[in-house]
Amino acid sequence: QGHVVESGGGLVQAGGSLRLSCAASRIIFSTKVVAWYHQAPGKSRELVASLTTDGTANYADSVKGRFTISRDNAKAMVYLQMNNLKPDDTGVYTCRVVPLWGQGTQVTVSS
Repeated sequence: QGHVVESGGGLVQAGGSLRLSCAASRIIFSTKVVAWYHQAPGKSRELVASLTTDGTANYADSVKGRFTISRDNAKAMVYLQMNNLKPDDTGVYTCRVVPLWGQGTQVTVSS
């Protein structure tokens, strides 16, 4: 069956950048919508970025202008470039390759 694994999380100072990666396997990746979700401590999970198979990207208002989602169909990879990070960006980021979910990776932004 399909498998999705995230990496690239960690601790970063406010204003810094991180690039999250998501590797998919045992799935026909190029036909799948991909997305990144964020769950802050004590809050509900929210969709922060998605990317369709034709290259249409959508972003939550909170990350517009700061985050960029991309995909590499040849490598079956999804990326989330996170710039100008804020403490409110802290939380677990989970990759979705519809209908599969990754395990999540922790991002902590210090002030």
